[in-house]
Amino acid sequence: MIQGTTSDAGKSTLVAGLGRALARRGVRVAPFKPQNMALNAAVTADGGEIGRAQAVQARACGLAPERDMNPVLLKPESDRGAQVVLCGRAIGTFDARAYHALKPRLREAVVAAFERLAARFEAVLVEGAGSPAEVNLREGDIANMGFAEAVDCPVAVVADIDRGGVFAHLVGTLELLAPRERAQVRGFVINRFRGDPALLAPGLEWLEGRTGRPVLGVLPYLHGLVLEAEDAVEAVQAAPGTRACEARGCGSGRKPPSWGGGYAAGGTCCAAWTVGAAQRQAAPAQDVLRVVVAALPRISNHTDFDPLRLHPRVDLRFARDPAPADLIVLPGSKAVRADLDWLRRRGWEAAILRHLRYGGRVLGICGGFQMLGRAVHDPEGVEGGAGSTAVLGLLAVETVLRPQKRLAQVAGRLVFAAAPVRGYEIHAGVSEGPGLARPVAELADGPDGAVSEDGQVMGTYVHGLFDEPAACEALLAWAGLEAPGAAPDMEAAREAALERLADAVEAHLDMEAVLALLEGRRPVRGRRRRREVPRCGS
Repeated sequence: MIQGTTSDAGKSTLVAGLGRALARRGVRVAPFKPQNMALNAAVTADGGEIGRAQAVQARACGLAPERDMNPVLLKPESDRGAQVVLCGRAIGTFDARAYHALKPRLREAVVAAFERLAARFEAVLVEGAGSPAEVNLREGDIANMGFAEAVDCPVAVVADIDRGGVFAHLVGTLELLAPRERAQVRGFVINRFRGDPALLAPGLEWLEGRTGRPVLGVLPYLHGLVLEAEDAVEAVQAAPGTRACEARGCGSGRKPPSWGGGYAAGGTCCAAWTVGAAQRQAAPAQDVLRVVVAALPRISNHTDFDPLRLHPRVDLRFARDPAPADLIVLPGSKAVRADLDWLRRRGWEAAILRHLRYGGRVLGICGGFQMLGRAVHDPEGVEGGAGSTAVLGLLAVETVLRPQKRLAQVAGRLVFAAAPVRGYEIHAGVSEGPGLARPVAELADGPDGAVSEDGQVMGTYVHGLFDEPAACEALLAWAGLEAPGAAPDMEAAREAALERLADAVEAHLDMEAVLALLEGRRPVRGRRRRREVPRCGS
């Protein structure tokens, strides 16, 4: 089991890298996360809902994502409440106190899901959530040490040295564990190291002597690693050509502080998304399309825009406040009516109307599509208080929110360009109205979305809309980019990232010690590899 000293220490990334490394060695391996908190979700082939990180890890292991890989998914709807998804299906919205009372039921489901995977695979890589040292959440824990003890799973603790204080993080985490929990910890991994490895060696020796546990490896800071993040969105992005991680922004979708089991953003460097920055900087202004995505407080599935981040002729920005753009995008939202109120308070409604008067384009995806209609009705209080909200009125549709979600993988073609499109739907709303007579896409199970009569506004329920290169180019051409070309091959980019990650794991982790842990043996101290760690910028 991989646990972390903090959220975003690199747990998700390490599990993905280990999964690909073991799969390349011929080991039948699967990922597992007992409890996840994320607004970026994935849809399984059988119509279940799991965290995005587990879908990425499944791919790393050469598998299709399954419900058992993430039996408990928490999707925050406010600072105090979250929707609970159990074994792929939403079972209701709970505040923190009610959720903790639910844990005995959840523990049974979590252990059963793990046992089903363990019976089918030679190895199961378990990812913890947040930090195991959150002492206020120890009772009934199913995300970290509570799970490790329940199934007698050895633990490796990973810490992010780029944050600073890595030795304090590791020693402090160990000290705050109960003695029986401490016994589960078999080693440490240090993540995101850059610099002279000789300067780190004395600290590693001290850490091993202080704790009696080996350092299993020191992973380098991998620039430009293209992995789908589970949460953390950059609300303010760097200028082209600079390190995007210097401009990390708002923490949209941050977990309610009393829940624990924090987010795992995949552990990748934000600089992954500066790919193509040099081309953008060199291109004439008229050859670059400015795309602004509203950084909603409860933004969901922002991985929809990964292809645009990588496109050399797209300047993509997430923004809290309106900004100059050729294309404005309203993304998915876990709380559509509340996020629309937030947009209005920050002046987005007037800015969108002005943008359209000057010939701009507007795209809404999922919750953003619902915001573009005439009204959103929530008679059962699915996303908060029951009621109705008049929305932007740019598409002739109305939406009714219902407790039962639509969860499906979809494929078809864009109507206006005949380009293939592939993605997934994950939404609670049912939209109706005359605007649906002008759909965005024709899918295998029927039409999707709506286009305004003047062609300036589109709304769709399809996540992953830009993943297919032909669809990406068609949508960018609609938004005003002449002869777009150069749409990234996301399948190839993601595969290359997983291979590169596995290479780093093989080079910088003591794989013999990892295999010993998988076999239930204790790793031998002092056997970690003394490889040269790449310096900053490599």
